[in-house]
Amino acid sequence: MRVLHIITGLGIGGAEQQLRLLLSRLPTESEVVTLTNPGPVAEGIVADGVPVTDLAMTGNKDLGALPRLTKLVKQGRYDLVHTHLYRACLYGRFAARLAGVRTIVATEHSLGAVQIEGRQLSTGARALYLAGERLGTTTVAVSATVARRLERWGVRHDRIHVVPNGIDVGRFAYDENARRAARSRLGLPLDAFVVGGVGRLTPSKRFDTLVRAVAELPRARLLLVGDGPERERLRRLARRWGAAHRILLHGACEDPPRAVPGTLPGETLQGDPSDGLSGELSDVLSDESSAEPAHAPDLPSLLAAMDVFVSTSYDEAFGLAVVEALAAGLPVLHVTCPALHDLPADDAPGARQISGSVPELVAELRQFEETFPRRLPVPRAARHYDISHSAEQLMTVYGHAVRGTAPTREVSCP
Repeated sequence: MRVLHIITGLGIGGAEQQLRLLLSRLPTESEVVTLTNPGPVAEGIVADGVPVTDLAMTGNKDLGALPRLTKLVKQGRYDLVHTHLYRACLYGRFAARLAGVRTIVATEHSLGAVQIEGRQLSTGARALYLAGERLGTTTVAVSATVARRLERWGVRHDRIHVVPNGIDVGRFAYDENARRAARSRLGLPLDAFVVGGVGRLTPSKRFDTLVRAVAELPRARLLLVGDGPERERLRRLARRWGAAHRILLHGACEDPPRAVPGTLPGETLQGDPSDGLSGELSDVLSDESSAEPAHAPDLPSLLAAMDVFVSTSYDEAFGLAVVEALAAGLPVLHVTCPALHDLPADDAPGARQISGSVPELVAELRQFEETFPRRLPVPRAARHYDISHSAEQLMTVYGHAVRGTAPTREVSCP
């Protein structure tokens, strides 16, 4: 089966890295078109052996991109077109139809309760989404929560099918040596109590509350993995609250990392984003940063360096970082996580839902600091979301979409 994946961009992000992970498991002849921003994930996909084409779209209103994309789809003679993220779903569905492809699958990665891809939901965004959705064959939701949101938006129940995000569970297994090496690289004492978080540094992630909470715990450190527009604000807040020396902003982390000559297991090569690599090594809150590429810990090693994981985001479509933290054996505090809400509570005994207020975070983290939590067994929730299972479910959706038959209950919207 020849499949073309169309995605809005391939910078470091959850949907982008999820696509790369899936491509390595799908038994299809796949190619990828990115509308814009062929960043580090594009380089990783190419390194994995999958061709990537950059459409070089200049913005949301670059209508000239549509005929270029239509031509690419027509030339490729694909059996199925699979679109990812809002802009790519809109342009990709139209292009596929114009090119004569009638089997079109779209994955909704980022529909939150009040926002989509970080933008507030609006009547106009909904109308455009539904206009494009009618041109497709089926819409994949990354969680049952997202499936219900799609229905409330007006997408027909029988056109929605749940294929959850997945992780490579084995990669995140806790490794004491990786912990020591990561802490050494990051300048974290082995006996330090380290609170961790992973995600784009945007207002909706509410990392400012986590910075404030850690600032009130004089012996605690905070390791944030991710980059985004809130970076400088978080720097200023940490300085204002007298915790700059205890807050580490690691930058974005490509996962899975590309294989780079000279790196060791548990390392990835990171440097300035402009050179096509994946971000800074680490940045203890000062104005100093390395412009030279450096060997940096990969995501499993960074999780190994943490003692407790916190997700302060108030609006998620899945909560991939929480599932990865659970696979790493970390106790988890989260404000919302659809991936866990969709499962029985005892599937993730190490996770606890919180309101996310600063006083509550301080109290919870102080309790962890006093008991210094040990690593937990990998819970059923993490194993439930193994990427191999997600790939199998997606292939079922593909098969039924091509044949025009109804999918099985396992991948249907509950």
